[in-house]
Amino acid sequence: STIQLNCSEPNQPALLKALGPVFNLSAIRPVLNTSTTTNVRTFFTLYGILGVWWDNEFATWDPVQCGISKISLPRKKFWVPDIVINEFMDENTAPPVPYVYLYSDGRVHDAKPVKIVSSCNLDIYTFPFDIQNCTLTFNSYIHYGKTRLSFLNNHSADEITKRSKRVMTTMGEWELMEITLSVFHSLLLSFFCFILQIRVRRRATLYVVNLLIPSCFLITVDLFSFLLPPQSVDRSSFKMTLILGYTVFLLIMNDLLPVTGNAIPLINVFFSLCLALMVTSLLETILITNLLCGSADFSPIPHWVRVLVLQTMGSLGDADEKPPGVENKAVQQLRSLSKDLQAIRQQVEQQLKGSQSSEEWIQVGFIIDRLLFGLYIIFISVSFITIIIIWVNSYGR
Repeated sequence: STIQLNCSEPNQPALLKALGPVFNLSAIRPVLNTSTTTNVRTFFTLYGILGVWWDNEFATWDPVQCGISKISLPRKKFWVPDIVINEFMDENTAPPVPYVYLYSDGRVHDAKPVKIVSSCNLDIYTFPFDIQNCTLTFNSYIHYGKTRLSFLNNHSADEITKRSKRVMTTMGEWELMEITLSVFHSLLLSFFCFILQIRVRRRATLYVVNLLIPSCFLITVDLFSFLLPPQSVDRSSFKMTLILGYTVFLLIMNDLLPVTGNAIPLINVFFSLCLALMVTSLLETILITNLLCGSADFSPIPHWVRVLVLQTMGSLGDADEKPPGVENKAVQQLRSLSKDLQAIRQQVEQQLKGSQSSEEWIQVGFIIDRLLFGLYIIFISVSFITIIIIWVNSYGR
């Protein structure tokens, strides 16, 4: 049952006068019997309108007698349900709407914009190709036993998702994928609430263009630096300049990387591996330059190095073939000459035997250079394939 208002004339001033006693009851819940549950129907649109409907049993009238079926009145004149969002982390800075609609059958409609700054557990392992699930929980804070929440006209989560996508003019960094709805009802506590799961996907184009592509370019340039002669000083200078440039690049782009999360993003591991490869490449260049320039003063190569590097690694990369300049081609020609040049040939062979230790150290340097070059190619190939797979999978979900 409800209280029926009587209007003296069919106009708004008469209706407003008849509503005078109702305004005095704004401090209490609008029910005649305190055991009556107030059904609050809500409607949610992301970006960001929260519509709320409820019944006021104190205010019903005959639209023919009063000449109007609904009227807009100040919100402070009525009791308003205390619908809260549990994940709210900041004050609502959206512009206030001071009015509500009151209908002749007692329904009250309150629609207000809400700017939500909420807490959300981020999983940034696959950043910038990550998909996040954020939760918004709606319930009554004080009247949880006497207020029952439901969606207006039983709107489904798909309708909310479609409406939210339609009204969005810009989505910025995030793209809305879907909104799912679940209702929680505790019979013991007479507690009602509904939970919205908002699934959003990060737009990765900005990060790919500003982070991944420049990093891949720099690591590719470092890869091609292996084509420079290792005995040249320009190769080590070039690599040091490249490391310095890559470090400055990471410092500048550090603001684009996430700083919160439960796991280290995979992109941070990628950057660290790129920098580690560049530093290893520089150290390897310094080692080879030292071997090529001072191998004549080194002691004979240890047996384990000969077995591990020359025989094992060398067989994988055809390192048995000596690099240009290691073996004098004139020796092969002298061996085919007549016996008159036998003495000259023996002298040359004797010199080569004396420099066998130097040749082996030089071979070790070239094998290490070739091995690191292969590791570079494998790392770049695996990185590119991994990035493409994660990117494609993020858009295929």
